[in-house]
Amino acid sequence: MKLEIKLLVLTTAIFTLFSCGIGTSEQSADAKGFEAIEKEIKSKFGDDPYLTDLTITYNNSIGNIIGVTITDAPESLKMGQWNFTQGNWMQNSEISLEVPEGSKAADFMFQLNDEVNLSKLGELVEKSRKQLKDEKKIENPILSTAHIFFPKNGDISKAEYYVNLKPENGGTNFRFIYKLNGELIKMDY
Repeated sequence: MKLEIKLLVLTTAIFTLFSCGIGTSEQSADAKGFEAIEKEIKSKFGDDPYLTDLTITYNNSIGNIIGVTITDAPESLKMGQWNFTQGNWMQNSEISLEVPEGSKAADFMFQLNDEVNLSKLGELVEKSRKQLKDEKKIENPILSTAHIFFPKNGDISKAEYYVNLKPENGGTNFRFIYKLNGELIKMDY
């Protein structure tokens, strides 16, 4: 009987630990954390949503804030602006798109896949942190924002990853801009 009670308590404790897990708001600013954020987006909007904007902002008080402009039906020319904060999705507005006659709305949007993905953006946050530590001797730079820039003309070859970091105790913001393949375009502050 005592062994059964101990097993039951142990099983309950393990289940509680796994079910609570780290929430999306608390994910780290690295490849693994951003991969979890991508899974959260896909669990809310499906595996193949179309986006025109995706930004991850870190706020010291509440954690990660995810902002997306997204649709699952680009031909409808309707998109929603959504924010994810502290475990909740909230729609801010609905947007109607206009596209040049004879073109498809999807041509002006991106999807999260092998070419554009949050795991790569997370890797670039890590790379940017290392560069700041090595070059500027900033010991613990933290994420301010990470953003996927997609040009209004729909040319995916011009899409870029933006990473903004700042020292842990505030100060100068450092901006890194990368091509989709991870090549640094520029760093400024």
